[in-house]
Amino acid sequence: MSDGLFDVPGDEVPAQHSIDTVVRRDAGAPLAVRMRPASLDEVVGQQHLLGPGSPLRRLVEGSGAASVLLYGPPGTGKTTLASLISHSTGRRFEALSALSAGVKEVRAVIDVARRRLSVGEQTVLFIDEVHRFSKTQQDALLAAVENRIVLLVGATTENPSFSVVSPLLSRSLVLQLQSLTEDDIRQVLSRAIHDQRGLDDQYTVTDAALDHIVRIAGGDARRALTALEASAESSLDGTVDVELVEASVDKAAVRYDRAGDQHYDVISAFIKSIRGSDVDAALHYLARMLTAGEDPRFIARRLMIHASEDIGMADPTALQTATAAAQVVQLVGLPEARLALAQATIHLASAPKSGAVIAALGAAMADVAAGKAGAVPPHLRDGHYAGAAKLGNAQGYKYPHDNRDGVLAQQYPPDELVGVDYYQPTDHGNEREVGPRVDKLRRIIRGK
Repeated sequence: MSDGLFDVPGDEVPAQHSIDTVVRRDAGAPLAVRMRPASLDEVVGQQHLLGPGSPLRRLVEGSGAASVLLYGPPGTGKTTLASLISHSTGRRFEALSALSAGVKEVRAVIDVARRRLSVGEQTVLFIDEVHRFSKTQQDALLAAVENRIVLLVGATTENPSFSVVSPLLSRSLVLQLQSLTEDDIRQVLSRAIHDQRGLDDQYTVTDAALDHIVRIAGGDARRALTALEASAESSLDGTVDVELVEASVDKAAVRYDRAGDQHYDVISAFIKSIRGSDVDAALHYLARMLTAGEDPRFIARRLMIHASEDIGMADPTALQTATAAAQVVQLVGLPEARLALAQATIHLASAPKSGAVIAALGAAMADVAAGKAGAVPPHLRDGHYAGAAKLGNAQGYKYPHDNRDGVLAQQYPPDELVGVDYYQPTDHGNEREVGPRVDKLRRIIRGK
């Protein structure tokens, strides 16, 4: 709720909802809490949402009136922005957590907000992890949000399109926060090292230690600050190095440079392990990349490529699995998306392998590059324009569906490529069945 300085009579919301739980910055508070930005100028990242005149900036500055759903990975500033909104002029702040609050608590806040509104005070209601609210709990908010009894600020790590009821979704602006970049995390850590609210220059943090914390943070500012604080507390001489960070956060340093040789070596080993059907090695390299903070979208793209390049028609469902994993990465994000990437890795590594698809395309493209791109047979040309028939276009074309089997003898390639077989199915997996069918189709089409 509020800090008690501006309460109006009848504000009897339990103390567990105090804004004090959101913005406490006393010396005993965790470093991540003490370093929470006190103004927009201190916010790192999310500039795509904080430009001049943007809905979120106007809301933080006290002039916006739209309810918002802040959607993004952990540690990207959702609670920070909510606490800044709480300081906007003329607004009262209530905070609920979907993990502990029920319909009763929601209605209690709305009743208090209604009384405040009668004396000209608007209430901002912050709900952390709003996606965990049941449909009934979310429905209880609808009228208050629609009539602006409360200005809702919901925070969620899950896509609101799937976790928030449609009526509430349509009454709110959905603003997606992005994972912080390495430079963003480095800026957050540097401020914490030097700022009086933080370590106040009492510790020397080596560049290697700073780089390691940035890598293991994975775009999460809170995780980075927690690792820095744990390392500093373990230092006996005021120095924080890689070994101390490694011991303090109980996570081994991963020798991996996303911009250097290790980036290419590890992804190469990952793909070759999948191609070689070594499930365990593939999972090792996947874990290595994820631990080092590799972009999960990069991993997902390589899985989709590999599904066609090294598996292809031997298991057509491999591409579906890889594509689904990429969608999970996009819609859900880390850390949950790690499971989808692992599932896709296991599927692809254990699937039957075939290079027939890439070989077929390569052979076809080589012929085209060599000039074997003769004229399209007249009966296959477009006949949907005046004068086409006089040119002989589309004349004599045989419609396959007129045949009982749906396939008939007819020339499809240019004259110089008649009888050329590009696709050579293997006897692995699904291609064991595809091969004989392709041979039969070729015989029918070529009239043999």
